[in-house]
Amino acid sequence: QGLYFHPFTTLSLNTMHLRSYTAPMATTALWTILRHTAAFAPVARQPACLSCSSQPSTIRAAHSLSRPTTPSAASFRSSITSLFSAVEEEVDPGVVEGTDLRVLKYPHPALRASNDEIPAEDLTGPGSDISKIAKEMFLVMYATKGVGLAAPQVGINKRLMVYNDTGDAKKWMRETVMVNPKIVEYSEAKDVEEEGCLSFPGMGGEVERSKWIKVEAQNLKGKKIKKKYKGWEARIFQHEYDHLDGTVYIDRLTEDGRKEVQPKLDDLVTTFGEGGEI
Repeated sequence: QGLYFHPFTTLSLNTMHLRSYTAPMATTALWTILRHTAAFAPVARQPACLSCSSQPSTIRAAHSLSRPTTPSAASFRSSITSLFSAVEEEVDPGVVEGTDLRVLKYPHPALRASNDEIPAEDLTGPGSDISKIAKEMFLVMYATKGVGLAAPQVGINKRLMVYNDTGDAKKWMRETVMVNPKIVEYSEAKDVEEEGCLSFPGMGGEVERSKWIKVEAQNLKGKKIKKKYKGWEARIFQHEYDHLDGTVYIDRLTEDGRKEVQPKLDDLVTTFGEGGEI
């Protein structure tokens, strides 16, 4: 799934959708093990590691922005990637304490349905139905190890999204709720990074997004919000915003990327049965 680790840090790792992975380890011991494995070998293509500016220990899978200067550095990242992609799986928590909401999996029709704007009279702050839904969405998001969640993903076809770019429930001050959001400006500059999605378990792919965006929305009290997001937060927002328009990340994959995940999509369709939106 394109998870990359720096060899000398204990890391908390966020990759979308929206998923995050925590992998504390004794890196010295791991280095010793990897030096003696056949898997420790150079690979042809090495994505770079990007560190989230607000969280130095947060590493994200990225497009090929740079190459390691030595084969051993490339090999180390390759081996770590293989090891942790085998160990760390997307979390499907099933029943989440405190809510009946569940993450819907592709090809559930709600993921493609139109989503209604939330009227101003429903935005009365804490205690309102929308506030309760947002709170429960955070519970589901954290339980799935995610960093963002849109209402359609839990079967609520309204223009509502939540995220916490750290993926850490303890850092609740980083929680953001957006009601009726819209992107009013995209940067011309783009970048490509690995994305996954809670509604598409066990798969990922490279997606091109604008490097920064300008956003207008409302908060839970109906107050208008204007913000500019860049980098990691801009990518999270664009991913979740797509869900509000019935767009999912596989729609933005390259032709080769789509072919790579198609067998898993077919499996999900088979599991869902008739009536799924393909």
